[in-house]
Amino acid sequence: MTNRDLLNLRHEFPILDQVVNDEPLIYFDNAATSQTPQSVIDAMVAFYHQDHANVHRGVHTLSERATQAYENGREEIARFVGAESSACISFSSGTTDSINKIARGLIEPRLKHSDIILTTRLEHHSNLVPWQEVCKRTGAQLKFMDLNQDFQVDLKSLATKYDHQPIKAIVIQHFSNVLGVEQPIQSLSQWAHQQGALLIVDGAQASPHTRLHLNDWQVDAYAFSSHKMYGPMGLGITYLAKEHHDTCLPVNFGGEMIHLVEDQYANYKQAPWKFEAGTQAIAQVIGLTQAIRWIESIGFDNIQSQEQLLGRRLYHGLKELDDIILYTPESAMSHGIISFNIQGVHPHDAATGFDQLGIAVRAGHHCAQPLMRLLETPATLRASLMVYNTVEEVDRFIQATKEIKEFFTYGT
Repeated sequence: MTNRDLLNLRHEFPILDQVVNDEPLIYFDNAATSQTPQSVIDAMVAFYHQDHANVHRGVHTLSERATQAYENGREEIARFVGAESSACISFSSGTTDSINKIARGLIEPRLKHSDIILTTRLEHHSNLVPWQEVCKRTGAQLKFMDLNQDFQVDLKSLATKYDHQPIKAIVIQHFSNVLGVEQPIQSLSQWAHQQGALLIVDGAQASPHTRLHLNDWQVDAYAFSSHKMYGPMGLGITYLAKEHHDTCLPVNFGGEMIHLVEDQYANYKQAPWKFEAGTQAIAQVIGLTQAIRWIESIGFDNIQSQEQLLGRRLYHGLKELDDIILYTPESAMSHGIISFNIQGVHPHDAATGFDQLGIAVRAGHHCAQPLMRLLETPATLRASLMVYNTVEEVDRFIQATKEIKEFFTYGT
């Protein structure tokens, strides 16, 4: 990607062109929420200007146009993730909502006392607490897989410890929201299916950064969010493999998911509509559809090349500074999520210092408290990058880190 290409790309994000605390904004909190290109904003505004109506329920022109755009979005999202068909895609309010629906509708009915769900200590709370609750209700056990030195699942240990045990599901994040570590999804899928278990993946951090081939990988369920991938907030996507469409139960009821209602009985439509109770986030689906078109117009090769360049530069720049504790392993630096601390400086104090310099960065436990215990720290700083970030911003961030360290070490 040339400098001119990157400059043109940045012009598509009006929010980046502003001053914060008398400094040009540097937005390095992308793992929490990415920014949105103008084309996505325009697509949603056009829906409200021209086609604002509910889907599936009306025969008038606006409703038909809204329905067409909504279902076209489902088709494009299915193609984007490598689904067998659009029926594999249903919508929710976010990754958290999707995971809860998978936990209650797909996995819980399969469980009995002493069955096992495997996970890791890297998980976001949204991919841990729902499984804790499922285990409470069913008497199943939640166990943690061993990790290697790069925080990936140790596949040899997995086979040694859990072969021929009553494993019903592996639930795991694709990319770590704290460390940027990528898990071996295909290998985990193969092992899980050999055990008769299902593979459930939290893909919130992966979907904007890497090509997905969910059907080829034989993933059973995969959840991600629009707002992590240049789209609007308030929309989650649930991928459910076709073989589970009949057995997975809906957990919300009413509205468009109903087929027939008797006085004491109701039955439901086929997937995906049986999983979409009530009015859906139609404008958000249209926005995400445009975000996917935007991603594909840039191309994953260009996105990954830029993010790898930035991630490596940031990692090595921080590594060269004194008193910096890096938690992201070097093997994961290319994914653009770098967690670190400044020795002797509380992460929240440092984040405040970054903000005073116009830099948005995250501090805290990142909804991953078990991982914080594993890292032996209550919180970290996290800088997370997207394709619209620049080398100049990375260099300024490294300099700002040095300035903040010196300020809190020596004062003014």
